Amino acid sequence: MNFQAVKAIYFFEMARFFRTLLQSFVSPVISTSLYFVVFGTAIGSRIQEVEGISYGAFIVPGLIMLSVMTQATSNGSFGIYFPKFIGTIYELLSAPISYFEIILGYVGAAATKALFIGLVILATAAIFVDLKIMHPVAMILFLVLTCISFSLLGFILGIWARNFEQLQLVPLLVVTPLVFLGGSFYSVSMLPPIWQTITLFNPVVYLVSGFRWSFFGNADVPILVSLLAISSFTIVCITIVAWIFNTGWRIKQ
Repeated sequence: MNFQAVKAIYFFEMARFFRTLLQSFVSPVISTSLYFVVFGTAIGSRIQEVEGISYGAFIVPGLIMLSVMTQATSNGSFGIYFPKFIGTIYELLSAPISYFEIILGYVGAAATKALFIGLVILATAAIFVDLKIMHPVAMILFLVLTCISFSLLGFILGIWARNFEQLQLVPLLVVTPLVFLGGSFYSVSMLPPIWQTITLFNPVVYLVSGFRWSFFGNADVPILVSLLAISSFTIVCITIVAWIFNTGWRIKQ
């Protein structure tokens, strides 16, 4: 293992994050505050509780998942796309470093950024609502797995994308709508039976449900199913990344 190479890639990516730390820190705080004003106050005044939980507290896991998924995907995709865009990826591929170490550096940095954002939003949410975490270990596990899996997804998108428009296509038109329709701001049990069945085909439901269970002990789907879903998604992403590097698809072209 070439730890020096992994360290170089990791800290290079993190340096770009810390150069815009004010934006990276203030933006999620403001966004979370606005969500609480709009959803927590306007809608929360009409919906007092969901499954025995105050609506303001109920939406916290969904808010965190929304930001973590989008940030991890965006950071993971831009991190590998930019070297490909300016041509420095060929220097990276010719360096004495394995594909695994390249992935570890880029994905590790993207996951760290997303994890930081998630913790910032959690701290901001604690200002607005009385928040208790029933299963902190499970919460950290789901949060870390989500950061890693969606950073891997972003890494794949960064290799696939041929321009900046394609780079933003999936996070804006796929990930964000799936999160909004995945029970982030409501319980699946509140939907009519036919829509409950349709919603279960949304993979994000299992991630949000498992993450919410770690806070309140309530879940729309069994916790083991949620854990299996996020683990399977991570394995699928790892398999695709391994195939990309083995074949050189859109990397060596």
